[in-house]
Amino acid sequence: SGDRISVDLPEPHDPTDVIPEAIPLDIRYEDDYLIVLSKQRGLVCHPAHGHESGTLANALVYHCGIDHLGTVQGEDRPGIVHRLDKDTSGLLVVAKTLNAQTHLVRQLQARTVKREYRAIVWGQLWRNGTVDQPIGRDPRSRTKMAINRMGKPAVTRYEVLERFSVQTYLRCNLETGRTHQIRVHMQFLKA
Repeated sequence: SGDRISVDLPEPHDPTDVIPEAIPLDIRYEDDYLIVLSKQRGLVCHPAHGHESGTLANALVYHCGIDHLGTVQGEDRPGIVHRLDKDTSGLLVVAKTLNAQTHLVRQLQARTVKREYRAIVWGQLWRNGTVDQPIGRDPRSRTKMAINRMGKPAVTRYEVLERFSVQTYLRCNLETGRTHQIRVHMQFLKA
């Protein structure tokens, strides 16, 4: 009795709003239309459940301003043309205009852009090959991706570059761009 309770509520914001954050970017090339940057391991590309801030999208809005990034992929993915998994590092292309983003997305959809990845996988692979297996949510663990007959088509071509005692160094070319595609397809080869 007699206690006073006060609550400070944060200002409500639209969940699609991407708040600018001063996160360092490793920019390799930039002009009026696009940015090529090296995404570090551990950085999430765009806000999602459990990662509302601290993303590449937050850094891009800080660097360019929301009005200077394409929004073809949605307001919560400003400038993002394609993405890399959180724990994957590599070069990403970011569109600074709606027109540039539209053209880059169309090129990815038409598969006229070549995407090459290098990966070290556990186990010995002895020859080059192709994995053509659909990927979707793992029916036993909905937060994971897996080979799933009801999933979307996924094709990974791989070339053995070097073999180590218990790992293989590969060049992977994706014909599709599914979440965790290389990881899922390489796990499939081990099965």
